Amino acid sequence: MTVTVKFIGALRHASGVNTQLVYCTDCSMKELVCRISEKLPELRRSLIAGESVDLRPNALMLVNGREISILNGLDTALKDGDEVVFVPVVHGG
Repeated sequence: MTVTVKFIGALRHASGVNTQLVYCTDCSMKELVCRISEKLPELRRSLIAGESVDLRPNALMLVNGREISILNGLDTALKDGDEVVFVPVVHGG
């Protein structure tokens, strides 16, 4: 199956690409993040804290326009043709 992954703003800069096609079978969001992090190591530092897949709170992840926290989090199953978008969250005060 093929999933289209898009990067917005600072995450586009970190990844070096606007869009990435990822081929996987029975893939969850967690597996997708791991695959992307292997292919785009600069992005890993922006998305993942430490050696495990503990995500940093600085990015929203959308699957077909819906944030994964209202789906099944990192366990959200992906289907052929899904669009995943990584959106940076800007904090400040």
